[in-house]
Amino acid sequence: MTRRAAVLGSPVSHSLSPALHHAAYAALGLDDWAYERHEVDEGGLAPFVASLDPSWAGLSLTMPLKVAAFDVATEVSPLARATGAINTLVRDDTGWSGDNTDVHGVVAALREGGAAGARRARVLGAGATARSALVALQELGVHEVMVAARDELKAARLVRSMDLDVLVEVRVLDTWVYDWPPADVVVSTLPGGPANEAAASVVTGAGADHERRGRVSEIADGVLLDVVYADWPTPLARAAARGGAVVVPGTRMLLHQAARQVELMTGRSVDDDVLAAMAAALPPLPPT
Repeated sequence: MTRRAAVLGSPVSHSLSPALHHAAYAALGLDDWAYERHEVDEGGLAPFVASLDPSWAGLSLTMPLKVAAFDVATEVSPLARATGAINTLVRDDTGWSGDNTDVHGVVAALREGGAAGARRARVLGAGATARSALVALQELGVHEVMVAARDELKAARLVRSMDLDVLVEVRVLDTWVYDWPPADVVVSTLPGGPANEAAASVVTGAGADHERRGRVSEIADGVLLDVVYADWPTPLARAAARGGAVVVPGTRMLLHQAARQVELMTGRSVDDDVLAAMAAALPPLPPT
């Protein structure tokens, strides 16, 4: 019997998860595994999961399903509860176990970028991925975090809802490099488009008063992880790279979280060779 898995979300046509998982299956010799892509919104998640036969082993979840998944999971990992976000459902004896591999993805991507030992960080955005980023930064040993979002109240609610053992401040996005000491690491969970452009404009000083121009130096010695991987490089990634920051693309987070998903779904370990095969399946990115 073919073992089946899939990525669900809306929109999901851009997802690179099928390429990553298929590459892992090939490298692991799992010829009887298949990975699909399905357009599913929040209202459709429960019916979709209920319709799956025993051949289904796991589901990767992207937006907007990371919170809705709590309604279909029969068991939830402590990490998923801590983040308030489920991006992985794995079939078990009682139903579907919910987990979060985004935290592992953020931690591994930041370590690759040289962020181990960071003490001060900024998180841009206030959605489900921002919650995972906060837990990941705590795992890295960061002591202070600023959360900056276009909706300051939404960011404040996010912080209040989490039990974090770090000092967290909240700011509006258009002042994220001001009124706070420079950060060692920045994690942007902002989508592409206006929000990303707004974050970049603060770095470059565009539209700011004269005294606030040229603040790109604020992140010149730090690491930026921009979780976006479509339409790369983002405006923020370009601005940070021009200022001398180490820029880590979202594909690195995607790679590492997918590797952990493969392990959870298949029960097989992903070693460096398998990880390299998965990385080779990703499309090349233009330079920042």
